[in-house]
Amino acid sequence: MKILAVGMNYAEHINELHTKEEQNSLLHTEPVLFSKFDSSIIQPGKPFFVPDFAARFDYETEIVVKIAHVGKDISERFAHRYYNELTVGIDFTARDLQKELRDKGMPWECCKGFDGSATLGKFITKEELGCDVQDIHFHMDLNGERKQTGHTADMIHTIDHIIAYASKFFTLKTGDLIFTGTPVGVGPVKEGDIIEAYIGEKKLLNLKVK
Repeated sequence: MKILAVGMNYAEHINELHTKEEQNSLLHTEPVLFSKFDSSIIQPGKPFFVPDFAARFDYETEIVVKIAHVGKDISERFAHRYYNELTVGIDFTARDLQKELRDKGMPWECCKGFDGSATLGKFITKEELGCDVQDIHFHMDLNGERKQTGHTADMIHTIDHIIAYASKFFTLKTGDLIFTGTPVGVGPVKEGDIIEAYIGEKKLLNLKVK
């Protein structure tokens, strides 16, 4: 199983982290892909343990898609056939380390793909979802306070486009996961925090931070 993730897929999130010059270039590119590893996944019922190799770890709430069939060079118009389940997940980021790596032009694996950097909610089918995948409302509460609210209609690159684009480079296999990007409102976590994430009013994820 592999995990692919999309960086900077919501305009307001780009605005909160990048300069005006960077914003303009990022809004006119293909999806920014990076990878995480199977050891990134937090097993069900386990907490997120704050690592000690960076000073700040941020939550990034995202819609996550599970690939259902093997595919390569998938046409965007057929991409919807390659997934049937999705959920909400958290892509944890070592933010200060990410800035350091970005400034040096170095890869992101150490700040994005570290052990325990990805947590997943309960998967639901597209039929259970009850709406088009580009009309999903999702949100995340931290200690009972709303911190992120997203709507997949605001994605720069749609889910089907991401799948088609990624399949140009990587054979997508059954069980692979794609994190589709986070909306505005990312922020740090600390020991003792409780993260709850929802699609619509369905709570699919509950996570403790230790």
